[in-house]
Amino acid sequence: MATAVATRPTGFAAFSRAVVAAAADLVETVERAVVAEHKIRTARDNAWDALCADRARAQARDEMDALVRSIVAAGPRTRVAAGQPHRAAGSRPRASAGR
Repeated sequence: MATAVATRPTGFAAFSRAVVAAAADLVETVERAVVAEHKIRTARDNAWDALCADRARAQARDEMDALVRSIVAAGPRTRVAAGQPHRAAGSRPRASAGR
């Protein structure tokens, strides 16, 4: 009685996975040699940088919200308050009445 032997599929997919894995190992080895062990980026470093960026964006958003609230609370500025005569929107003084 013949037994079925479980074999892994060999072909282009298996070969390409092996090549990608070998290339990743090579890149990691070269990076460790060139950059130094303590300067290698890790997932923890990336997560910390992302967290800091999120906090900075949240702080900038809060500052912008506070600025908008202060502008709205101050109310509209008018020309009369600034000492300039009030003119209707779109109107302009005429240089001469004869034209």
